[in-house]
Amino acid sequence: MEIVATVALLHLCLCATAAVSGSDSTETALTAAPGDVVRLPCYDVGNETATLTTWMKNGREIITSGGSSPNLSPAGQRFKVLHDGTLSIKEVIPGDEGTYMCSSTLPGNNTFHARVLLQVTRGPENISASIGPATTLSNGTLIVYRGSTVFFNCSGSSYPSQQLTWAFRGASSSNESLVTNSEAWLDFRIEDIQPRAQGVYSCRANNTVTHQAANKSTELLVYYVPDRHPDCMWAPENDTSHVQFICTWSGAYPPPTLCWGEDKGDQGPCWEKIFYASEVTESLSVTLNRSMLSEGQVVRCMAQHQALAQGKEKSCSFTLKPPYPEGEPLVTTLEATSLTLTCSEAMSIPPANTTWRKGLKQELIVPGSKYVLSVEGPVFKLTILNISKDDEGVYFCRSENPLAVRELEVYLTVKSSSAYTGAIIGVFIAALIVGSAAIVAKLAYSGRHRICLGDGFGQMEDSGDVLSLVESDDDEQIFQDAVPRLPPLTNGHNTTLVQIHRIPSSDHEDAETADTSPQQQEDTVQREEPVDLLTF
Repeated sequence: MEIVATVALLHLCLCATAAVSGSDSTETALTAAPGDVVRLPCYDVGNETATLTTWMKNGREIITSGGSSPNLSPAGQRFKVLHDGTLSIKEVIPGDEGTYMCSSTLPGNNTFHARVLLQVTRGPENISASIGPATTLSNGTLIVYRGSTVFFNCSGSSYPSQQLTWAFRGASSSNESLVTNSEAWLDFRIEDIQPRAQGVYSCRANNTVTHQAANKSTELLVYYVPDRHPDCMWAPENDTSHVQFICTWSGAYPPPTLCWGEDKGDQGPCWEKIFYASEVTESLSVTLNRSMLSEGQVVRCMAQHQALAQGKEKSCSFTLKPPYPEGEPLVTTLEATSLTLTCSEAMSIPPANTTWRKGLKQELIVPGSKYVLSVEGPVFKLTILNISKDDEGVYFCRSENPLAVRELEVYLTVKSSSAYTGAIIGVFIAALIVGSAAIVAKLAYSGRHRICLGDGFGQMEDSGDVLSLVESDDDEQIFQDAVPRLPPLTNGHNTTLVQIHRIPSSDHEDAETADTSPQQQEDTVQREEPVDLLTF
């Protein structure tokens, strides 16, 4: 491609930056890029043709041409003087830069001088944009993670000078100039990067002389996940033997991969377990039936995401449990009263559907004038109003969840008020008899150590003798001194000492004293009856 430059005009990307003219000389400044073809003008005043034209570069002659027969330079034949004295340089190289002097001899020995300043520019070139640490996707897009520190580096090459700029285009701004300088490279960083920093980053280089520009753009994505774990829920189906499990994990970019599976305690991602469903979404549901569920089974939802390292997956789970209704199995009440049967069920996962039923056919009880149904937390209540004999029988508290059906059987006995009164009286009489017997036994036990005996063991009340029973024991030292010791029996049994004391009778004592002489009374006092010892 050939490019022609004159004092007023430079074709095809060549810029004339200054021009000074005189009567016999001109001065021109030109720019060219490597590989271009440039023409340096010498004489363009009038229609006269120079008889001799000489071109010098930086004071050294490079080519001479005579009239219409231009000479070629021996070095590479890149220089050529045209018929009007113009110097043509093809495939410009950086070494061509310099100050060129033209001397043209016109007819009449008039000389015309021209001075041309040639500046060989280049660039911008070798534009490089580096963003990291980041992960490169297959399409060249870079990904970083929220909260990390990201470094940006831009570099390029331009001659004679350049300006580098980092620009950003995102959802919140467009073509925003972040930083700029006139150096060979441009660095900056973003600490604690957030999703709003996601967008296209451009490294722009501008040649300040030619005003040519180049840029390199890179799309940067900021991945992030919420700090919380997924939410595991369940929803009942019309068929109570089926259940729908729902896993939700919103607030992640890009959307995570959710999967439902059975957790057997092993490590690894969801797809290495027994799984039911997997999808790239923020919410995943799966419907299972009773044949796929069992007591103690752990069902888990796992969330996979590029922002989570291997083994750091977020998850939620629950352990399946069948229902277990509890309550009193036997209930008794009176006619013409009201009664409330209670049943509690708080064990099942997922929660069971609990109902009250009556009879062996388990007819569903519906609320009305006879029955009142109420629920207080895990307690299910059935109130029966104005009870009669017809209400007697078996009732069922029936709980069912997707795992199993369990029932609490409650038998209701209805009694008439007269029968109930007789029972109360019978219980009172029995209690009275038992209490009286206890009192008599206590009194007898408290006076067990005093037993009255007569002269012959058969006339205790008439004789007034008192029989004191003392058990011979080695630990009872007090009796060893007062009671004569008997030889031990051969059979090794303990010996019981019986000591008989005479207790005078008040109604006979006065008469005997009156009829007895003083001498006889003295003899009576001095006579000491022997101690009778009885061995049992």
